[in-house]
Amino acid sequence: MGSPRAGVIDAQTRAPFGWAPLVVLFIVGLVDRIEYNLLSGVLPLVQKEWGFSDTAAGSIPTAAALAAAIVSLPAGFLADRFSRTRIIAVVVLVWAVATLGSGVATGFVMFYLMRVLLAAAENIDNPAAGSLLADYYPPVSRAKAYGLTRVTTYLGGVGTLLGGVLAEAFSWRTAFLVMVVPGVLTAVLVWFLREPGRGDLDRLVAGAPAEQPTSQPTEQSTEQSAGQPVEQPKAPFWQQFGQVVRIPTLLFVCVGLGLLTLGLAGIFYWLPTLMVRGYGVGVGAAGSLSGLVTIAGTLAGTLAGSWLGRKWHGTRKGGRLLAGGGGITAGAAVLAGALAMDSIGAMTALVLLACSLMSIAIPNMTACLADVVPAAARGLGFAVLQLLITAAGAFGSLVVGIASDQFGSLIGGMYLLVVPMIVGGLLTLGARASFERDAKRVMDAARAA
Repeated sequence: MGSPRAGVIDAQTRAPFGWAPLVVLFIVGLVDRIEYNLLSGVLPLVQKEWGFSDTAAGSIPTAAALAAAIVSLPAGFLADRFSRTRIIAVVVLVWAVATLGSGVATGFVMFYLMRVLLAAAENIDNPAAGSLLADYYPPVSRAKAYGLTRVTTYLGGVGTLLGGVLAEAFSWRTAFLVMVVPGVLTAVLVWFLREPGRGDLDRLVAGAPAEQPTSQPTEQSTEQSAGQPVEQPKAPFWQQFGQVVRIPTLLFVCVGLGLLTLGLAGIFYWLPTLMVRGYGVGVGAAGSLSGLVTIAGTLAGTLAGSWLGRKWHGTRKGGRLLAGGGGITAGAAVLAGALAMDSIGAMTALVLLACSLMSIAIPNMTACLADVVPAAARGLGFAVLQLLITAAGAFGSLVVGIASDQFGSLIGGMYLLVVPMIVGGLLTLGARASFERDAKRVMDAARAA
């Protein structure tokens, strides 16, 4: 939506552009995560067809994540300089092509390459989406906006569920082919979104005049009306990068979330396989159970996190970080207990609780980043976040796969990842020390623009 419903941005309005852009970006994130998580649900049958080891299986997400990490910073560069909606639309279309390639793969090598291509393409849209949300929604509603889009990371459990059910009912290839259609439709939907002006809401909240919204992307516009602020030329990439990584809050949160992702990527990738091997559950049931637990826990945690974020933001020092970091730390400890359970029921119940606790961070962490990174560099700021969490998450599944082959225990490999998850939660709590100072700096800069 290119302009607010009333035609003029009101800095005090929670959603001056309406909620339609949020719905579209939520759909983008959901389709992204469903496509990515299909592999977890169908993995036992794919291994059965091509006969590759657990180490090889664990290396698929690793190679995919490394490819995604490579494109993270260039993606941030693009997001700060070109039409963000067009970037996302093209990327979503590439997802659909890679998903089709996965479904028609004639051998393990082709399948492997399609998964790597899919992950690399997925990572290009994240900085653009993160930057867009900060320009669609002011600080008062950012936790809600980021929470609803970032929750899709965990709602990707739908992909695990869908993959397991379709693989058992038809074939593992069907799961990938089915997802091509929503991928194409989502690309068309994003294409018709218009862009808000970069930093307009920040300037209004800070009390400075903002550019009037236009129907065309404004980042390269050279025809400015009298009295409107003229966008400053972009700093060279490495200079801008240096400015971003010197923001203390961003570094604490990015490293903390990276360590959390290392653990989550390894444990939840192998969770359906653990249910099949360790508890005698069928492929379809394991995929469904794992997916449903992830979805239910994520929704519960996100709702709780949104409430805590609103209640504690501005009333406690780094209130959002307190809620998110505390949830991550407690959730990781509960997850360790879940892996020690002998019954599928007890294990599932504790995994559900762990997901709920860790999901408290979803509405709060990225909203904090949007508050501490200037509008002109938010694409790059979210790219740094994506780079660190993607690079860290690259090795989670591989660590578990290697441990499984070497020691004959999936659970042993999973336990190796619990400690860094707890450390990640503590680091995000540590970001409270610098948050207020960094957020004030962004508002002061917006006021002076």
